[in-house]
Amino acid sequence: MASSSKLPGTGLEDVGVPGQSFLRDALTSCTDPLKAIEEFQLENGILLPSLRPMLPLLDLHGVRRLDFHTSVLEELRDKLISHINELRGKDSTKEKEKKLKELLSKSFPVVKVKALRPVIMSILKNTPHIDDKYLKVLVRDRDLYNDTDTEVKRQIWQDNQSLFGDEVSPLLSQYIREKENVLFDHENPGNQFFLPSPKVRRQGAVVTKLAHMIGTSIKLYDMVLQFLRTLFLRTRNIHYCTLRAELLMALHDLEVQEIISVDPCHKFTWCLDACIRERNVDIKRSRELQGFLDSVKKGHEQVLGDLSMTLCDPYAVNFLATSAIKILQHLINTEGLPRDNTILILLLRMLALGLSAWEMIDSQDFKEPKLDSQVITKYLPALMSLMVDDQVRTLHNKLPPDERESAITTIEHSGPPPDACEAYMRESAVCGVLAMYYTLHAAKLRDRGALLRILSILGSCKDGRAYEDPFLHAIVALIIQLPDEFLGEDFSTVLFDEFFFAGLSKDNVTRHLLKLLWYIHHKLPETRIHTLMKALQPGTQHNESVHKLYEMLQQKMHTQVEPAPSTSEMEYLDSPLMSVPTPAPYHM
Repeated sequence: MASSSKLPGTGLEDVGVPGQSFLRDALTSCTDPLKAIEEFQLENGILLPSLRPMLPLLDLHGVRRLDFHTSVLEELRDKLISHINELRGKDSTKEKEKKLKELLSKSFPVVKVKALRPVIMSILKNTPHIDDKYLKVLVRDRDLYNDTDTEVKRQIWQDNQSLFGDEVSPLLSQYIREKENVLFDHENPGNQFFLPSPKVRRQGAVVTKLAHMIGTSIKLYDMVLQFLRTLFLRTRNIHYCTLRAELLMALHDLEVQEIISVDPCHKFTWCLDACIRERNVDIKRSRELQGFLDSVKKGHEQVLGDLSMTLCDPYAVNFLATSAIKILQHLINTEGLPRDNTILILLLRMLALGLSAWEMIDSQDFKEPKLDSQVITKYLPALMSLMVDDQVRTLHNKLPPDERESAITTIEHSGPPPDACEAYMRESAVCGVLAMYYTLHAAKLRDRGALLRILSILGSCKDGRAYEDPFLHAIVALIIQLPDEFLGEDFSTVLFDEFFFAGLSKDNVTRHLLKLLWYIHHKLPETRIHTLMKALQPGTQHNESVHKLYEMLQQKMHTQVEPAPSTSEMEYLDSPLMSVPTPAPYHM
């Protein structure tokens, strides 16, 4: 070996310990290499006189010197790490920081020695404020960076947003995949999207990991929120809104006061979360929620952007809309007027704010959308009229034949929905969403007539909201439970021709319809199956999962016939609406 060649430094020489360079020079300049090695071992081995006589004994037992020294090193290293961790509780913050800085200064030069690196990493982990000179070394060396604890990385990320983004991005992608896997899962119809409670959802792996990465850093929390806003704006994917709310509530559960005390959305999100968890909005909580909305001060309107994201979360939309339908049922039973119910007005106000989230953030015009008074005075009465017709028809059909003939209502099938319903659904997102959730209500009650009437106009909802994944997932899960309805051609005509086919240009609609066929195809006539499979045949614009599901469905049709899963195998949405046909009264 030429004396001019250089070995990569380990930093041992920097702390006064002979390392690779020293041994190389000794071997290249000596006359007796074996003697040089022996001298090196004597000078740099464990300098305990009581231990020297044991070394030949270990040699006799075939224990290599390297294995012996390595075991001693590991034992000492573990004791030192334990002592460093104990400093946190024993000393005051100032005293602790002083000791840790001294240790770090002495030990950091050997950070590239893998056997010693855990000690340095432990010191760094317990150091609240690490000097930039150390952080820069960690950032430059990928191997060191990967071995760094999250507590240390937080200090690196504070001034390195792109690096933080690189760490967060895979987690956000994983979160979206997990949500979509549930929505599009065709093998487990009981895997309901709305079923998990808020607390269970925010204890998921991604939310937990993000909360740990943020720690108590307001700056990192703000970065994550900015990532979520940007991605929501870029993709219109509503699951980013869910993550925004879940992350805040996860930090609430962890009692991270540094963050939740400064997030202006915290109290509102907390109150809404409690309502969703309890499946109810009482008068006290309604006043709290309204107070938060009314207290947005001039010059701070931007907070409406984050509040709208919280309300755009599909779990929030599900709760608000099902609660509104529940109140409408109560008003029908008590002959009340929608405009007199303050909780209903608040729910619609929040629903309008949530459904306008994307437009508000895109335009940066942070103003709460004004709820059209005609939604209250005209659309809701029309929807209630539709609901009353459906209830009367259901009651009429339950009467004995002789009483049925003498009843005032003698129709077997009601006429089309009131014109006002469809007209307002085309113009107002709030009206469309209420119609969608009444559809779920009718499907849950297995009210065939009600389902056919509302499905016939559902495709006209503003912005195609009836073709969004959470709703399609929910309606398909319920229709799977009605296989015998497909024996009548009128049901297939309305469901397929008037509703699903109107949205087939959307990739996701194809996937949900394929899922439905997976369970009910055996109830359909051959001509209908042929028409559907021809319409659903994926093209180049469809992703691989659509092609795969289509092929699997074809194979299933040719090889077996399976009945739809029984009701006992499935549970429906975790919502206040679905527990009873006639809701309990609201106390105003």
